[in-house]
Formats: sequence, structure tokens, C-alpha cells
Amino acid sequence: MPANATARSAEPGPRARSLGLGWGTLPPGPRNAITDVPGVRVGHRTLHRGDAIRTGVTAILPQDGNLFHAKVPAASQVLNGFGKSIGLMQVDELGQLETPILLTNTFGVAACAEALIRDAIAGEPRIGRDLSTVNPVVLECNDGYLNDIQAMAVTPEDAAAALAAARAAADGGMASGAVGAGTGMSCFGLKGGIGTASRRLGIGQEAFCLGALVLANFGAAGDLRLPDGRRVAEPDVPVPERGSVIVVLATDIPLEHRQLRRIAARAGTGIAWTGSFWGHGSGDIALAFSTAGRLPHEGDAFLPRRVLAESRMDQVFRAAAEATAEAVMDALAAADTTMGFRGHCRRSLREVLAPR
Repeated sequence: MPANATARSAEPGPRARSLGLGWGTLPPGPRNAITDVPGVRVGHRTLHRGDAIRTGVTAILPQDGNLFHAKVPAASQVLNGFGKSIGLMQVDELGQLETPILLTNTFGVAACAEALIRDAIAGEPRIGRDLSTVNPVVLECNDGYLNDIQAMAVTPEDAAAALAAARAAADGGMASGAVGAGTGMSCFGLKGGIGTASRRLGIGQEAFCLGALVLANFGAAGDLRLPDGRRVAEPDVPVPERGSVIVVLATDIPLEHRQLRRIAARAGTGIAWTGSFWGHGSGDIALAFSTAGRLPHEGDAFLPRRVLAESRMDQVFRAAAEATAEAVMDALAAADTTMGFRGHCRRSLREVLAPR
């Protein structure tokens, strides 16, 4: 990182529910975060430099241990494909995830992919030589309104720092708002960023959790819809629907690839509830994974599997939609008003809603 750069710690912002912006009927988990799913951890690297750099990296660690050797079932759903992510093709071909997930800005994808490859090789030196290569998964949004994206400020070292922060987050805590990959993001003409929520589910006699994390950088100004039906407009901000949103869904419910793809599709319901129609220039992508039933890289010819019955999927679909919508509210609630590149400003939702 350049000598004049700073990496700010990720301080917790206000949560959506503290502003009356909770969504849906299912109960949240104890933290109301993706980290309510056992074993899931999140870390950020937040970059500020001068008046022009507002960017960073967010790392999502699906499980402890070596993901290359013990993968997790996963699937993605592309709602609108105006995006430059990496790794989704193999995730959907093989139905599994073998690295942590990194979120960043559009021009930071290559640096983050390098960091994931080096991280995987550090855990298994035979990768690419005596074993297969590894499939890094990096998802992105364009933060170029508040961040000088041409500066390509995100480095592999920043991505490694986000991974280290996730691994150190043993208590399951995480920050939301203008942190990590969300530092320079905009949402409905306001300040967007990282948001999260979770839902508890009872299936049969067992208790499960589904959590969502969003990178909210989407929506036309004036289209934002709050849970009580209010529409919120930031005056004089003519922003077309051309951002992006990344939704990561995690659960401990035993599911297979096809079911996870169906669940990922329901993230689109949550995004639509908040007011978006997935515009032409918006990259809207959901990635879902299960921490149950890990898949060995090398093992027996046949694998024992336990999966949820299809007749029990509706509650999971509802959880995915509710958690996604509330995670968007959480990103907006936690983000502070931010000044950035070329003097551009995005006001916080809290500021816009404050009595005058």
C-alpha cells in the first residue's frame, strides 16, 4: 500500500432495525448477520487516500479449514449480467466453492483473484503442479462515482488483509455500511455499501439459519422503497439504474447445487422489494452456498448426501428474499455521508430521513 494511504478499521454503523427498517416476518438470528450461520466470517479492508480513493475489499470465509480440500456446495444466479466477476462459470459447472469470496470494485478483480490463488497455494503447495488449479471467486461493483477507479488502488496485499481480518473475526461480528468493498458504493442515489441480515428457520425438529450479505451499488434515485411503503428520493440526483448489486447467501441447511441456485434466484425478489428493476447497465448477481455436506477434493467414488426435501423449500425462499431486502436496508442505514472523487458526494439515508 502506498505510504500516503490509510486503511481504516471497520467500525460498526447503525443497523437497519434500529431505524425501523426491518423487513419481513421470519425471526432474525442473534446478530442479524450472515455470520449467524455457524462458521461463516467476514472481514474488511477499507481504503481512503486523499480526496479520490474510496474503495476496499470484503472477504467472506464460508468455513474453517482448507476449502480446496473440503469444498462447500454453491450456485449462482445472474439476474442481469452487466458484470466483470470471476469464478462463477466453474461454480455453476461443478456446484462447489473452493476459495473464500472476495468483493471489491470492478478494476480490483484481478488483484483479488491473485490474492485468492496465492492464499490457496499457501494452504496446498501442490495446486497447479501435482493437483488441479484453483477457482478464485471475486465479485464486483463499480464505485467510480466516489472512487477514482482508474487509480487501481486495491492490491493483492489489501485483499490478503481482508482475508486475514475475516479469519481473525472469531466472535462472528462484522461491520456494515461504507466499509470494505462498500466504501465507495452508491445505492438509489444515496450512500450504499455493505449490508447484512439473517433469518432463523425451523424445519422438522431442527433449527437452521440463512444469512445474506449485500454489496449495494444499484437503483435509480427516487426508486427506493422502505419496508413501510415510503418512497425516498434524494433531490437533484439524476442517477439512472446502472449500478450493481452482489448478494451472497449462506445457510447451514443441507442443500445441493440445484436447490442453491433456486434459492439464489429469490434474492431477486428482495432486491425488487426495495425498488429496483435491474436496469440495463446493472450487474445483479447472487451467490448461495451451504456449509452442510462439504465435498472432498479427493475421496471415495460415491459421496453420502443429505438434502432438504423440495416440499420444504418455500420457507427457505422467503428467508432468502427477506434477508436480502433487509440487508439492502442495512447497507443504507449504516453508511455515512461520503465525499470522494471529483468532489462528488453521496448523502446517507439517515441524513435524508432526519427531520428538518
